[in-house]
Amino acid sequence: MSQEHDTETACMEATYRALCEHGYADLTMQDIADETDKSKAALHYHFDGKDDLFREFLAYLHEGFLETIADHPEGTPVEQLVALVRRVLDPVDDEADRQFNTAFMEIKAQAPYRDGYREVLRRFDADLREAVAGLVADAVAAGQYDDDTDPEEIAEHVVTYVHGTWTRAAAIGVCVVTMREHLVEDLLDLLVDGVEVPVTARRRGEVAETDTEGGTDTETEPTTNDDDGGVSP
Repeated sequence: MSQEHDTETACMEATYRALCEHGYADLTMQDIADETDKSKAALHYHFDGKDDLFREFLAYLHEGFLETIADHPEGTPVEQLVALVRRVLDPVDDEADRQFNTAFMEIKAQAPYRDGYREVLRRFDADLREAVAGLVADAVAAGQYDDDTDPEEIAEHVVTYVHGTWTRAAAIGVCVVTMREHLVEDLLDLLVDGVEVPVTARRRGEVAETDTEGGTDTETEPTTNDDDGGVSP
């Protein structure tokens, strides 16, 4: 790994820490430099001002996002789809991470006014939409979803819902887990009648602690969809 790459990575990590501390609007190049062992002049050597740095920072975040959505666990397409939604809408417990999420909303709000921001943010949308549509198509092929289920329509719903959840969480403090599990139920309601999924696909985690009496292994015990349902517009 080159020294140039190490320097840029250090700058990206410093930008993250500075955003957590100061937010986007008040953030300066000096604030970012203060999070490194480099001077403000050294930052300007690598980046042509704050906008250039943030274009690179968004690209850096996008690389991590690609790894997140590509990390499919074993299981059926619907299980993988549910797992993807839960990874993308994974709530943060650390105060610094919450502050960063708020700052990231500020960055997104600047997209219409800053050259290059919108292009990178569009990649987040396009890649998530492609990942969801691919899994929905796989679910149709596997007989888990009806043949007339439109992968692109479901993908658009999921992407819009994800954006709305994070925006509402940052703006008014809605519970990300609650919102996320509503989306999971939307996706599970699309199952063809009689198709089974593990209990943990329906209720993440807590069933392993509360529903194991009598020797029932609720980590693997399947549940069946008996209801007609669909994705809310």
